[in-house]
Amino acid sequence: MKNVYCFLWVMILATAVQAQNFPADFVGHWKGEIAWYQQGKKESKKFAMQLRILPADTAGHYTWQIIYGDKETDNRPYILKPIDTTKGHWVIDEKNGILLDQYWAAGKLHGVFSIGGSTIFNSYWLDGENLRVEFASMPATPQARTGHGTEDSPYVDSYNVKSVQHGVLQRVQ
Repeated sequence: MKNVYCFLWVMILATAVQAQNFPADFVGHWKGEIAWYQQGKKESKKFAMQLRILPADTAGHYTWQIIYGDKETDNRPYILKPIDTTKGHWVIDEKNGILLDQYWAAGKLHGVFSIGGSTIFNSYWLDGENLRVEFASMPATPQARTGHGTEDSPYVDSYNVKSVQHGVLQRVQ
């Protein structure tokens, strides 16, 4: 049993060390496949994804280029910018006036944003030699509100998760 605790402690320390190296450990050209699971559908749709994270021209900034399919299909050349790295606050600048706030917490980069009536929760994290990517999409308005609005039973909003996208990307350079 002692060995299990030692192993868990080593894993916790490894994650903590990894967390201190964002975004440096993420730099590279990542490539893989995304599976898109939609509510009520048994089969997922699969498509290619690339993520290119490289130092940009401005110090502390990084390219955050997402490519779905091939470069001509859906190429999104964004920039990752630091806002307050002591608090883990970053922003993905879409270079069209849209800024997506992202937060480094628990060894993952997380963001939540709403567009066109949907809210999307994204996460990016390293898992060994792989970069994992996950997006969950739900309507921006709650599906239900329960509770009584009191201290003992506050209002709680529930949301309908419409789809989840999950992918594993490997470093190619």
